[in-house]
Formats: sequence, C-alpha cells, structure tokens
Amino acid sequence: MKILVLHGPNLNLLGAREPGIYGRTSLAEIDAQLAAWARQRGISLSCAQSNHEGSLVDTVQAAAAQQTHGILINAGAYTHTSIALRDALLATALPFVEVHLSNTHGRESFRHRSLLADRAVGVVCGFGGLSYRLGLEGLVAALER
Repeated sequence: MKILVLHGPNLNLLGAREPGIYGRTSLAEIDAQLAAWARQRGISLSCAQSNHEGSLVDTVQAAAAQQTHGILINAGAYTHTSIALRDALLATALPFVEVHLSNTHGRESFRHRSLLADRAVGVVCGFGGLSYRLGLEGLVAALER
C-alpha cells in the first residue's frame, strides 16, 4: 500500500508557530512518527509540504500517476479556500482523509467550512499531532476494506 501525506501552507513552521494552538511538535517529528508506524505495517509512505497551492495540486496529480492508493492531507488554510485543490483530489479519485491539528470547529467561523470534507473518507481534527496518526489509521482501514 502506498500513501501520500500532504501538508499545506505554514505547516513547515510547526513547533514554533502558535504552540498554544498547534503544539510544539515539529513537522519533521510528525512525519517521522508516521513513517515509523507505516514501516511496521509494510506501508510505503511519502510526505510533502508546500506553501504554494499550485505545488499541492501538482503533488496530488503526481500521486495518481505514481499509483498512490490514498492521501492523508492537512491542507491548512487551503482547506477553506482552494477549489483547485478540491478539484485535483476529485480528478484523481484517490481516497483521502482530511486532518487538522486544532479543532477547526472551535475556532474562528471562517475555519468551520471545509471545501474538502464532503468528499473525504473522514475528517480528524483537534488532537494535535495525534490527528495525523488517527487519520492515517482510518485511511488504511478504509483502503483495506
């Protein structure tokens, strides 16, 4: 099984960026934890991050061409704004799980709306770095069905 973990804008700043909201775990630490979990299960995992919408779209499209089975995505602010990213996910028809470190529903009202959630296999938010692990476990379970 081959899975892409895709991180959106500003997630490269994890660990230093608003630790009261996003925690002190860095993106590299999250990726390493996910990689270790995936290795134990014989899952091929690749991780990518970009602050640029077009780059994220390109990465989604490339994942389909590389026969990726599913995507775990934290689109960051693009969750609420990017029709292009939504269209790329739908065009590839790859199953995906949306994750967020913070509880987006307990924050500003503009964060309550996701352009991805209605087409996602599932959404996990509010558990800090654990959101990624829970999302990955859910995606793997869905793909194994």
